[in-house]
Formats: sequence, structure tokens, C-alpha cells
Amino acid sequence: MHPSTIAIDGPAASGKSTIGAAVAEKLGYLYFDTGVMYRAVTRIALARSIPIENEAAVTALADQVQIDFLKPTVDDGRQYTILADGTDITWDIRSRAVDANVSPVSAYAGVRRAMTQQQRRIGLQGRVVMVGRDIGTVVLPEADLKIYLDASEEERARRRHRERVARGEPVDLAAVRQEIRKRDQIDSSRAVAPLKQADDAIYLDSTGLDVPEVIARVMQLVQAGQLVH
Repeated sequence: MHPSTIAIDGPAASGKSTIGAAVAEKLGYLYFDTGVMYRAVTRIALARSIPIENEAAVTALADQVQIDFLKPTVDDGRQYTILADGTDITWDIRSRAVDANVSPVSAYAGVRRAMTQQQRRIGLQGRVVMVGRDIGTVVLPEADLKIYLDASEEERARRRHRERVARGEPVDLAAVRQEIRKRDQIDSSRAVAPLKQADDAIYLDSTGLDVPEVIARVMQLVQAGQLVH
């Protein structure tokens, strides 16, 4: 029996989104990248000139904004469509400005509370692959299969750099590596739902592996019906 709820956690640029989407497609499951919710809140806050350091204002925004997570509505390479109060912000949430500000936003207790409620409602319906940083520990601790996907800092920096270059963004690899290092520090040390491997998660290091190889390893776990409880 295949696990119905699959949680994939890991640090920035570890490949969670790519692998999660591919596995969900193979299984016919819903692919749900929970991190996009925090990116959406960050993007809206920036667009509305709400200071990121104003926790109360950003939290109020998170409580008010309606974020919808849909299957792709445009054939432009996207993995999903994100709507914020009906406006398509799918590509906007991947900007450098959002990259630079999403960690503080995602660390706010009120923002996490608001987003976690929505994430659990979706996840508990089953037949879902959820990816993020606290799925197996906070959002969906009852997940049938938990995977912690990791890679070396250098590997993750190269991946993120390639993504930026492919989008036509001039960016220095060393600068990307520094961003990754800072993101890891913030995500791992935040007081609320820090990034960490769940005790019952299966650790998978993707350093040196290409995408098909990682997908194959995850599917082996799924096909084996490796339930965590």
C-alpha cells in the first residue's frame, strides 16, 4: 500500500520542489509546495510597502490575504499557479527581493500559524506530496512517509545559481552561496518551527545525483510502502 501523505522537507535549493512535483505526478497526487505560501505573503507585503520587519503588520496581512494553490493554469513551465486575492503571482514569488526577505516572514509565529492551518486542511485530505521545511515536524507530523532531502551547500548554491541564470538574472555564484548560508542559519535557528529532520524521517543526500536518480530513490521508498508508523 502506497503512503497517502508524503512529506518532503529540506533546506533551500535541496531539490524539494522538483522532486516533490515529479513524485506527485507519478502517483497522481496533489503536489503542494507549502513554502510558496510564505513567499506569497512576502511578495504581497513588499508590493504593498509593508515593512518586512513589522511583524504585527505582516501577520495581519497573512490573516487577511486569500492564497489559492492550483494546478498550472498557464503553459509557461510553471509547476503550479499561485493566486493572491485572485491575482496570479506565480513567477513574482521567485524574485530576488522575495528570496532576500522570505526567511524573516516565515519565522513570524502569527504568519506560520495562519499558513499552517491552511496547509493541514489540504494535507489531511490525503493523496498529497507536501514539501517545505517543517512538514514532517509541525504541519503534518502524522504523514505516512517522511523524507528529509539534503545536499551540500556548494551543490545547492550551484543549483540556485543555474536557476537564476536560466531566468536571465545576472548573479554571482559567491553571492548565491552567501544567500544560501544565511537562509540556512535563519531557518535552522528560528524559535518557531525551525528547519530540522523529523526523528522518523528518512535522510536522502542528493549531492552528486541528477534529478532522475533522486526521483528513482524516492519512488523506491514509496513503492516499498515504507510507512513511518
